[in-house]
Amino acid sequence: MSLPVVAVVGRPNVGKSTFFNRAIGRRVAIVDDEPGVTRDRNFGRAEWTGRHFFVVDTGGVVEGSDRTIDRLIREQAMTAVEEADVVLFMVDSKEGVQPLDQKLSEVLRKVSKPVLLTVNKVDNLPLERSHLDFWELGMGEPHPVSSVSGRGFGDLLDAVLPLLPEETGEPKPGEVRVAVIGKPNAGKSSLVNRLFGQDRVMVSDVPGTTRDPVDLTLTYHGREVTFVDTAGLRRHARIKDSVEYYSTLRTARVVRDAEVCLVVIDAAEGLHVQDIKVAETAWEAGCGVIAVCNKWDLVAKDTWTAPDFQRDAGRRAPFLRHVPFLFASALTGLRVRKTLELVLAVAGRRQHRIPTHEVNELVQELVRRQPPPHSRGRPVRIKYATQAETEPPTFILFSNLPDEIPVHYRRFIVNGMRDRWDFPGVPLRLRLRKSAG
Repeated sequence: MSLPVVAVVGRPNVGKSTFFNRAIGRRVAIVDDEPGVTRDRNFGRAEWTGRHFFVVDTGGVVEGSDRTIDRLIREQAMTAVEEADVVLFMVDSKEGVQPLDQKLSEVLRKVSKPVLLTVNKVDNLPLERSHLDFWELGMGEPHPVSSVSGRGFGDLLDAVLPLLPEETGEPKPGEVRVAVIGKPNAGKSSLVNRLFGQDRVMVSDVPGTTRDPVDLTLTYHGREVTFVDTAGLRRHARIKDSVEYYSTLRTARVVRDAEVCLVVIDAAEGLHVQDIKVAETAWEAGCGVIAVCNKWDLVAKDTWTAPDFQRDAGRRAPFLRHVPFLFASALTGLRVRKTLELVLAVAGRRQHRIPTHEVNELVQELVRRQPPPHSRGRPVRIKYATQAETEPPTFILFSNLPDEIPVHYRRFIVNGMRDRWDFPGVPLRLRLRKSAG
């Protein structure tokens, strides 16, 4: 099932972006005392007591203003409300109830979904009682929080979780879910249509024709393969309208549920930074990744064109060295059916489990070849290793000083695993744990 969405709305400068950064656990949204800094929306994944959901940070809503920027922010925030499963209506305890809060509450009372009144900047909990003044908004119980210190944060999220949709819709046994992602107009819909042998998805030269994800299923070698054609992913700075923004959010939700992502690249244009970012989104989500270089029929070629393209991609983004590249054409059908073979192969390797004794043998062999560097004169030892999970394959190393193992050494271990067991298109995760004794 796609992750639910929690939207944070309110007038400017009530602390929405600070709240957003705390919710997702890293600083993404710009935080500034100048009202209106967040003019578009950010979204990120959050987790609380095992439940995962998206949090959307919106620009400050200025009801009744005729300024173009205020109108756009208001439209975007209202679109966030429409797309959300739960809305957090944020106000500022330091400033008390403001006329804009009153106007927004009138709008939000008409919304047919849960709205929690969130009173931010209540810094002296549990002694402070300033949040009680907001009962007058008629939005139900005010939930006090301090986004800066984190006070009241857990209580608020405890109130949010029961309002989220139930987790349902597990994939069928044996089904492989494939997200078809990429920049606008890279040929994603054309590729899907060619795979199915008919026009199942609308195709247009106008970028962004596909707005909502479209599910299509076929059977290949006895396996059900469901392709989800998604809207093109642009840089956030290029996302202008509310519909396109939420197409991007829906695509992120589809990627989260996919086993394999086909990253469609317009080979005639070459590899762009945004292509790399799209692939990285899938890789970091733990999906299998296949790079499909579409429109290969339009590229002037010699013997080394394809290897050079792939080698350049690996230089620009090292994780792409582990991704299979397919040079195809949705227009002519060149190598399009090969994508099905690659999808099953990558999905299979993503589920692969290595016996513990083999993991230990390889890790000890790598340690003998290149021991981990000492930490302030203390020897760092790796005592035990095992595979803890699949989808994606996740390995755990037990060490006397796990926090002292540097990133480059972790990369050395992961590369050794790839060399031994071959995980094409599959991200590997490595976790470090403190060993007993």
